[in-house]
Amino acid sequence: MCVSLSSAFFILIIMLATRLSERNHTIMSLLEIKELSHIFGDKILFENTEFQLNKGEHVGIVGPNGAGKSTLLNICTGQITPDSGRVIWQPKASYGCLDQYAHMESEITIADFLRSAFHELYTMEEQMNLLYAQAASGDEESLSRAARYQEQLETRDFYQTDTRIEQVASGLGLLPLGLDRKVGQISGGQRAKVILAKLLLEKPSVLLLDEPTNFLDKEHVTWLSDYLSGLSNAFMVVSHDNDFLEKTVNRICDLQNKSLTKYYGTYSEFLKKKTFLQEESVRRYAAQQKRIKETEDFIRRNIAGRKSKMAKGRQKQLERIDRLDDPALTTPRPHFNFSTLPVTNADHLSVRNMAVGYEYPLLSGLSFAVKGGQKLVITGFNGIGKSTLLKTLTGQIKALHGTFSFSEQVTLGYFEQDLVWQDPSRTPVQTVSDHDPALPVKKVRQHLARCGISSQHARQEIGTLSGGEQAKVKLCLLTLRPCNFLIMDEPTNHLDVQAKEALKAALENFPGTVLLVSHEESFYRDWADRIICVGMIK
Repeated sequence: MCVSLSSAFFILIIMLATRLSERNHTIMSLLEIKELSHIFGDKILFENTEFQLNKGEHVGIVGPNGAGKSTLLNICTGQITPDSGRVIWQPKASYGCLDQYAHMESEITIADFLRSAFHELYTMEEQMNLLYAQAASGDEESLSRAARYQEQLETRDFYQTDTRIEQVASGLGLLPLGLDRKVGQISGGQRAKVILAKLLLEKPSVLLLDEPTNFLDKEHVTWLSDYLSGLSNAFMVVSHDNDFLEKTVNRICDLQNKSLTKYYGTYSEFLKKKTFLQEESVRRYAAQQKRIKETEDFIRRNIAGRKSKMAKGRQKQLERIDRLDDPALTTPRPHFNFSTLPVTNADHLSVRNMAVGYEYPLLSGLSFAVKGGQKLVITGFNGIGKSTLLKTLTGQIKALHGTFSFSEQVTLGYFEQDLVWQDPSRTPVQTVSDHDPALPVKKVRQHLARCGISSQHARQEIGTLSGGEQAKVKLCLLTLRPCNFLIMDEPTNHLDVQAKEALKAALENFPGTVLLVSHEESFYRDWADRIICVGMIK
């Protein structure tokens, strides 16, 4: 293969810069991963993988769905034990992980839950007050100890605690809920924000965040971006939100093909470097394939002739060659195509003075209409009732007041954001076959592959797949049922960049009606006909 001087020089510069940066940061390492190997199901996620997190690094973890991004965070926290390798934390380093399923007492208020981030300081204050009470009787030792406690509290800004809680609660949109509300009375998305707020208030040495923007509104994503970008402590964040990564991280850890590759710089700089290296990989693969074909042709022509000895020598060389993987086959690119039924421009949906909720209304006075072929996006604060509205329209819960009606022509297709399966031990192949028993298994595999599900993941228990892989299976099921009205609740929450682009193209080309709930403006702004905010529907 012939590589241009400029290309080779560029690759050399990238390699030298990476090694120099790692050498300079070695003594400041907070976390080291050495010779990590791990198999999940029948897929190798990591193979002799190395990684290092240094002080002050803001690392974005990216990669295709199912590559092992969330697994990597769980290995770092000890929730998953790898098959081999070592995870080494600096002795004094503390870490906090965003666990959206963490246990929370339902009767505790949001304020008290957030104050628990400062439990140590509140305990210290109690001890200080007790010592001051003892000092009132003339105990000088108690007075001296109390003064030391007070000095520590002042040094650690204890008396700014309420202000800090209010700032973080405001930034993440918790103040409108009322901090005196019990956590048992809030939605799943609001609960996730409360857990995130506490984690930010705790300020561990390293933050480990898995998709922190999934339950945040646009303005709260902006606040979190500003907060994290100004943080002096290190963090690692898994996210498919490109704009969020661009604003917050100064390193990118690309997880693909069983290894981690660390890039220095912003997300956009990473994309440029990776694009160049991918193009170089394609050129190297093509050059090697050309050499292999030429060698095979020579062997075939001469194995029985006068040049038989030379042909056998080349055959041995060919057997020893380290063959490169085809870059085009590394990760299946998804393609979604929703089967369509006839559409007219009459009203497909009419909502009249409707209230939705459970024990009490979350949204009320809803009146709007959606015409056939119209693409409508619903936005609004998390917890305000967007998902509840969709569940009402799809008949899962009853309206508290008012009515809605679909035209007789409408056939619905519904994507629910919750990743819940009737039997999570079934594989994607079995799940799709259960959904459509008349479909031959070969066709099932083809449909799954078209939606970006690898043959390995197609044979794995669906409950063990990543959120992105499960979302692709749900989208695959949706493509198999012809419809003319798609209702989708946050379908991009777990999807990687390629899957988002494929879904975006599919919805843009879908001639039927679309009603979408989404917090990701970059996903829908190019194709939405109408964007409405719940609470302001006209």
